Amino acid sequence: MAMDRIEPDDHVLILFGATGDLAKRKLLPALFHLEVAGMMPERYRIVGSGRIDGAPDLEGFRSHVHEALEQFGRRELTAEEWERFASRLTFAPASAAQPGALVEAVAEADRNLGPNVRRLHYLAVPPDAFAPMVAMLRRTGLAERARLIIEKPFGSDLHSARALDRTLHEALEESQIFRIDHFLGKEAIQNLLAFRFANGLFEPVWNCEHVAYVQIDVPESLTIEGRAGFYEQTGAFRDMVVTHLLHVLGFIAMEAPSRLDARSLRDATGKVFDALAPLDPGRAIFGQYDGYRSEPGVAADSTVETFAALEVEIDNDRWAGVPFQLRTGKALAQSRRTVTLGFKEPARRLFDLVDPVSGARANELTFEFSEPGVIWLDFLAKKPGPTMDLGAASLAFRYRDSFTVARELEAYERLVHDAMLGDHTLFASAAGIERLWEVAMPLLERPPRPLPYPRGSWGPEETDTLVAPHRWHLPYAVRDSPNLRA
Repeated sequence: MAMDRIEPDDHVLILFGATGDLAKRKLLPALFHLEVAGMMPERYRIVGSGRIDGAPDLEGFRSHVHEALEQFGRRELTAEEWERFASRLTFAPASAAQPGALVEAVAEADRNLGPNVRRLHYLAVPPDAFAPMVAMLRRTGLAERARLIIEKPFGSDLHSARALDRTLHEALEESQIFRIDHFLGKEAIQNLLAFRFANGLFEPVWNCEHVAYVQIDVPESLTIEGRAGFYEQTGAFRDMVVTHLLHVLGFIAMEAPSRLDARSLRDATGKVFDALAPLDPGRAIFGQYDGYRSEPGVAADSTVETFAALEVEIDNDRWAGVPFQLRTGKALAQSRRTVTLGFKEPARRLFDLVDPVSGARANELTFEFSEPGVIWLDFLAKKPGPTMDLGAASLAFRYRDSFTVARELEAYERLVHDAMLGDHTLFASAAGIERLWEVAMPLLERPPRPLPYPRGSWGPEETDTLVAPHRWHLPYAVRDSPNLRA
């Protein structure tokens, strides 16, 4: 996973959807921060592209980028840094049917940088635009010397995922395709691997002999925020569980890879996915927040879920009998991203293992993978005094407090940089994605009826019953973490 080389070859970066929300909030700030950090190629050009109707001219696009950096950048924008970055920017309106301006803009960048310069295409466009755009890249020759980053969703079921792969492979080799899951680019997810495999204290107990349950919990306080067109076609299960949470599960549950490279990690997570039991609709709860059907663009009788909680089983020796409990949803009490391992209670019960005041139970190890990340270990300790009374206690490691974060990379920064280097380590594989859709098919074919839940809650009340006799780490152990970023 560690790369000796941090400066990629010279590149032309073609950003489709360059005036869209993802580019404004994440991609353009990511490219700028890589420039400031000295991690962009020595020579490069960024060719933004968007719809022909209402397309900005060059100065209009540069003004748009400047606004994005001021609003969403992670550092103050100096005049010198901006001028250097702005000189790399150009814009070419294009569509799959009318690519002429884009082809010419890339050709001009090639002439300036050299005939064999690499290309990196980023498709920050709706899923229904993938196929025509990829066909255009093949038809115009823009797929030559190129790599391609595509955003989720990677299909909506097994059939569509396979169809998408066929479309991609008509223009590109698998080695050229980078399926981005920004969760896997987070420092905290990578730190989970370091925590487990670099410390002999934890790896020996990372199994069913010692672990009672594992939770991957990603509640969001935001509503769908005007994204009804997308959400009505997708829902929480497709949007978050298949695309993000199950990939994180692969990192948590894998056997030790032979090395930290793309092939070894994909082999290790692939074995986890192969061992997943088909998802049981009887062990899943869907919900819909009150007022969802009143959102603009949502059908009055919509049955789309805005919440999903489910139990997943891994049928192998390491995790036999350990439930993996997943939860995510919109309009919930907090926005958090946590992985919690609950350990089994000691065989010999010398103490009451519940704090009578707080109700907290010990034996939990929690990773908060909002950036830059926190690790908590919850346990019980003796309270001062003449009696053997226990109280809840914890140890905490905060990434920001413990290391210099000047070289910290946010998820999109890390992954775009890896794609320029050709490193697939933190990207999803075609085989892994298809296997997860295969596992998900029973739940897609027989989804539970969404239960209503109030905004600002933790979802339907039945969710607590799903994980009994255990309980969700959140909200019972909610902590104030002002240094965390979503």
